[in-house]
Amino acid sequence: MSTKTPECWASDPNARAVKIELSGEQSLLLPFDQFAFSELKSEGKEQQLRLVFATHEVSIRGHCLRRIETAMQRAELSLLTTLPRNQRSLVTEGRPVILEIIAKEANDNSKQAVARE
Repeated sequence: MSTKTPECWASDPNARAVKIELSGEQSLLLPFDQFAFSELKSEGKEQQLRLVFATHEVSIRGHCLRRIETAMQRAELSLLTTLPRNQRSLVTEGRPVILEIIAKEANDNSKQAVARE
């Protein structure tokens, strides 16, 4: 049995893009050179992090998302995925937890993909 704390994000100083896992069958790979801006909002205990790229907008709902925002700022964010409900209690206080990811194409509001716990 693994004693490693489950993670819903990863960083790599050599990353050139961020992989966004929407499901076991769907993921996006968005290059840092297409990153435009981010916006972090706190709504009570939850936070909303918005990442805007040239081709997609990614909205992340969760807790302690500032670390993810900082990794994006440094162009080191390499992976985003939701954390299954049964693993959330294993995450230590102050660590990021992603509850939902919504990714939509920038030019088409009707096309979006949602990843939830």
